[in-house]
Amino acid sequence: MSGLQRIALALTIIGAINWGLIGLFGFDLVAAIFGGYDSMLSRIIYSLVGIAGLINLGLLFKPNVELSRTEPRTNR
Repeated sequence: MSGLQRIALALTIIGAINWGLIGLFGFDLVAAIFGGYDSMLSRIIYSLVGIAGLINLGLLFKPNVELSRTEPRTNR
């Protein structure tokens, strides 16, 4: 996993936690930290989380090479 994918995954997790808080408690953590829903900084964070989700979408279709490297080979 590349550095960009790790950053994207971290941002996606932050977004998921934020949506969980909105769904369960009606509390928007990003808006609370960065000055409200309409602030420019909040909009940047929301945009970065959305882009991160698109980057992680590519992980769904990426072959899992690491798994095939760790599987023992059998002689048949």
